[in-house]
Amino acid sequence: MSGNLFIVSAPSGAGKTSLVNAMLACTANIDLSVSYTTRAPRPGETDGKEYHFVSRETFLAMAKHGDFMESAEVYGNLYGTSQSWIQAEIASGRDILLEIDWQGAAQVRRIFPDCISIFILPPSLAALELRLKGRNQDSAAVIEQRLQAARDDIAHVAEFDYVIINDKLDEAVQQLKAIVVAAGLRRDGQLARQQDLINQLHN
Repeated sequence: MSGNLFIVSAPSGAGKTSLVNAMLACTANIDLSVSYTTRAPRPGETDGKEYHFVSRETFLAMAKHGDFMESAEVYGNLYGTSQSWIQAEIASGRDILLEIDWQGAAQVRRIFPDCISIFILPPSLAALELRLKGRNQDSAAVIEQRLQAARDDIAHVAEFDYVIINDKLDEAVQQLKAIVVAAGLRRDGQLARQQDLINQLHN
């Protein structure tokens, strides 16, 4: 029996993290993969919870040893996902969710072709700009850079299995949860998990 691997990607400011956290809070048997990054922690972030915060030197050494199944550089910072941890969790029957960009998603698909990928869209570019400004963390120049990057990210939406418009958070959470529940009911997984029941019913 094995679990499912979910990929959730979105342009910066689309509300991906809030959406994922809300879904995890009301969904059993699914864990968030904690990526490694060289960026500095944001206010309120804790090492080992949102990310494993490491130096650039440590990250590059890990990459050289083949520790990452995907890695990418975003806005000058490096991000990577531990392949051995993901494989062990899925083999134990746990579902794992990855929050990564479209580049990382493409790398993961090569290793886990059966992964389920989901892209989160904002309801409009105006809403996206408002959310980025609402963070009060970036200058106007950085916000403009992020908006242009968002347009580039959105150009890859067709590479994903599912698309969710994150307009009303509660609705988006239910949609994301529905994808996770449906994936757990797929034939091969159910045949493996419910073999005893199926044998009883069949006989």
